[in-house]
Amino acid sequence: MDGQSVPVFLAHPQGGTALPVILVISEIFGVHEHIAEVVRRFAKAGYLALAPDLFVRQGDASREQAIPALMANIVRKTPDAQVMRDLDAVVEWARTYGADVERLGVTGFCYGGRITWLYSHHNPQVKAGVAWYGRLVAERTSNWPTLPVDIAPDLAVPVLGLYGGKDELIPLETVERMRAALARGGSQSTIHVYPEAPHGFHADYRPEYRLDDAQDGWQRAMAWFKAHGVA
Repeated sequence: MDGQSVPVFLAHPQGGTALPVILVISEIFGVHEHIAEVVRRFAKAGYLALAPDLFVRQGDASREQAIPALMANIVRKTPDAQVMRDLDAVVEWARTYGADVERLGVTGFCYGGRITWLYSHHNPQVKAGVAWYGRLVAERTSNWPTLPVDIAPDLAVPVLGLYGGKDELIPLETVERMRAALARGGSQSTIHVYPEAPHGFHADYRPEYRLDDAQDGWQRAMAWFKAHGVA
């Protein structure tokens, strides 16, 4: 896109044709082994799963040693508009690869959870989304001019939000604001909160990992995609 090659980690069942598609959007840390394993899990479930490196123009997220520097130097310098175009290009590539992009889902974690809400609004071709602890309310910037709570009333795609009740980065007050905004629309999106879960509860490489909540969330995600025509 725009003359830039975007690396994508992908997996799918061997010999599969006309497969449904899942876009997997990474955390701020980029497409590392945890995200690759999520892609493989979707592939084992019968999907063509793709995780693009959406930070490729801004830098290598794995080289930043501190989160503040990672946010300042790479993540916040990545415009949402650029991300939407790159995801559109990945979907088009999947179509040329022989996948069934009429059965398109998107999921993401942390930063990727926020992008899941936004891309589900951007691309009406998406059948369903699952947003894991993506921030809903934050400071608007020139690169991030729109918040998930802004688009919620106009959202047409059903999105399942999975959030932690002990998430210090996403106050429950903002979750309730999002629920109220979604209720003004007709997308049939919903948010499930795990009362004792912190931020990042699905990430099994982090101390915040909560096995029971992560497994329950995965089951809910798979059921959500099936119920809304992605599987």
